[in-house]
Amino acid sequence: MPQLKPIRSESAYEQALSRIRKLMGADPSSPEGRELDLLTDLVDLYERRHYSLGELDPVDAIELRMEEQGLSPHDLVSCIGSPSRVSDVLARKRSLTLPMARALNRHLGIPADVLLREPKPPKTFDDDHWRRFPLRAMANRGWIPKVPGLSHHAKEIMEKLLDRAGTSPDSAAMFRQTGLRANAKADWHALQAWCWQAMALANRDHPVADYAPGTVTLKMLRHVAKLSRRRDGPRRADDFLASLGIPFVTLSHLPRTYLDGAALQLVDGRPVIALTLRHDRVDNFWFCLLHELAHVGRHMDYDNPRTFLDDLSLRRAEPSGEDPREAEADEWAEEALIPQEAWEASSVRSHPTAMNVLHFADEIGVHPAVVAGRIRFERNNLRLLSQFVGSGEVRRQFADFQSIGSSHRSHS
Repeated sequence: MPQLKPIRSESAYEQALSRIRKLMGADPSSPEGRELDLLTDLVDLYERRHYSLGELDPVDAIELRMEEQGLSPHDLVSCIGSPSRVSDVLARKRSLTLPMARALNRHLGIPADVLLREPKPPKTFDDDHWRRFPLRAMANRGWIPKVPGLSHHAKEIMEKLLDRAGTSPDSAAMFRQTGLRANAKADWHALQAWCWQAMALANRDHPVADYAPGTVTLKMLRHVAKLSRRRDGPRRADDFLASLGIPFVTLSHLPRTYLDGAALQLVDGRPVIALTLRHDRVDNFWFCLLHELAHVGRHMDYDNPRTFLDDLSLRRAEPSGEDPREAEADEWAEEALIPQEAWEASSVRSHPTAMNVLHFADEIGVHPAVVAGRIRFERNNLRLLSQFVGSGEVRRQFADFQSIGSSHRSHS
């Protein structure tokens, strides 16, 4: 164990925090565990002298540490006991027990007196907040009960949806680390409601298989892309993702969401792929599916929770402030569907004839719609090769994707 010295500078403090992150989870009886114990005491002492947690309650202090150290709710399971308990504590539905407080003090360096304070009551919202959700549209889709005087029951109905989704009324936490390719005209209440319904369905019908972090790679995406060759490829993709423990939900978009798809994450860390199928075309389905999977593979894991919401019609606009992770997801999706080396060597780019599209699609083993979609995007010409893009061929593969009703993993 290295010799530890009192922390007397901000740089030494940052180094100590970095070392604490590396040592988290160490056996308390091991040299690393003893080092962790001493380091947290030194950090605690430095913070008492240089920082004040003021009147923060235990949840405020935990969230502050999570933000400082880049931690996710999953990282708190070892201290609090289970994903559901972590969710309840962060939502202020459950008080910390003494063992929880000791563990958080040891692993996060939060002073014991802060952890033992009375927590604030759960955040509440007035009735007007709950009425802002698109209740009628949600009821028409069968997401919530269609009852007389719907707006008068908005709070009760939406809180039940939140319970099914496994999240809390304070949606800011869900969107704190959101990656966005979202339309500026989007209604955030509608976006949140759509995400909660997708998560509720994923919780209800999640696959039997366990999800293993690191499953989603570029190689895996290429395998999914090959499924496009089959007439029933979208259903096969659904089944394949289920075999990997990844819930796949198709859920019709709500008015003013301008949404094609999302990569979400349940409280247990399991990723969820959700598509709206608002553009019922084969080319759009495969690019959107692989784009969201790329977010899971490149930007999301158990220890790095994220929510990604995508309006792919904004892809061409490339606003200067767009999240760079969107371009990275585009890159993986494009490479999985059509390897760049093959694309650059093909004559279909300069001569996009019907025969060339069919030949090239057969050569790389994907649906002709994938090739046609790439050409249409690069040439910014949506009239070109329209006979190949498979309009009206996706939704019908999900027999339960309709105006009202739901079953299986695909819903409307």
